[in-house]
Amino acid sequence: MIGLVLAAGAGRRLRPYTETLPKALVPISPGTTVLDLTLANYAAVGISDVAVVVGHAAAAVEARLADLQERYGVTLELIHNDKGETWNNAYSLWCARDHFGSGVMLANGDTVHPSSVQQTLLDARGGNRRIILALDAEKPLADEEMKVICSERAGVERITKLMDPAGATGEYIGVTLIEPAAAIDLADALRKTWERDPHLYYEDAYQLLVDRGFRLDVAPIGTVEWVEIDTPADLARAREILRATGRQSPS
Repeated sequence: MIGLVLAAGAGRRLRPYTETLPKALVPISPGTTVLDLTLANYAAVGISDVAVVVGHAAAAVEARLADLQERYGVTLELIHNDKGETWNNAYSLWCARDHFGSGVMLANGDTVHPSSVQQTLLDARGGNRRIILALDAEKPLADEEMKVICSERAGVERITKLMDPAGATGEYIGVTLIEPAAAIDLADALRKTWERDPHLYYEDAYQLLVDRGFRLDVAPIGTVEWVEIDTPADLARAREILRATGRQSPS
């Protein structure tokens, strides 16, 4: 299994930070970015081969490649998304489709979370599960969150931001375990999704899979401090989490 990070988007709501950096490299604290934290998470659960989908400000990731590999003991491969500035992440994940057959631990490049999330997904493997989503069933929900309705019997029934928060089971936090057995189905669903509308999310491809009768499972992460960084307020929250948990990148 490899790690995969989506870090191609323009992150316009975080300007001016993202004028020259992808969101994954915006400093949270001195020497620490989302990419640092995600690579540390992968290393903590024994994942040493990692692919990063880059697009906007890709040169900034390229410039840090050797340092990141040395710091975290991982081997990094960059996958270039030539539409990262303008298309949404359904296309970005599709760009990494050749790796799905190896099994993938996917993490969005803007989500701060502990390695317990990755470990929870690894512990949930088996029983013919092919795609497992990390689910926060504890956090109060609002309109912006990627909400999920699921049940033990059927797995994921609906995943979208566009639902009444009161009816949701929880929030998908942007981390997914993709087994090799899902590779062909997922790649096809992603292609159909971005061909329909290049501004759709990869979660729209997840919904397409569900609509086709493909089962997606969830793994509840428990009470975990995490944040998706879209705005300066989110960045401030990420800094609070790092201060509270003492998480820093290696010196």
